[in-house]
Amino acid sequence: YMASHNVFGQAAELLAENWLKEKGYEILFRNWRHSHYEIDIIALKNNVLHIVEVKARKSKAFGNPEDSVTRKKFKYLQKATDEFLYLHPEYRFLQYDILSITQLKNKVPEFFLIEDFYY
Repeated sequence: YMASHNVFGQAAELLAENWLKEKGYEILFRNWRHSHYEIDIIALKNNVLHIVEVKARKSKAFGNPEDSVTRKKFKYLQKATDEFLYLHPEYRFLQYDILSITQLKNKVPEFFLIEDFYY
């Protein structure tokens, strides 16, 4: 049994993965984990490694999904990325992206990609 927010999170990551594929990204890893680090999606497009943080919401009441990426969260992502690059040194170019998905009840999900995000 999983908490409903976990199920929602997994569904959102699948939506994110499919959306990125449609946009020409090659998905390398989803939920990449190493030690206590995790990256939602690691993708490749035009020789650039994309570290994608997926943010999903069921309402717009609490601001935009991307607003929840704090400086602390970004530092964590950078550390996770350092670990990834240590294990996969072949990638030379990278950027951080936030893919925000708003899934309102009975509506088609809205996608908003913030590229080359830096905090």
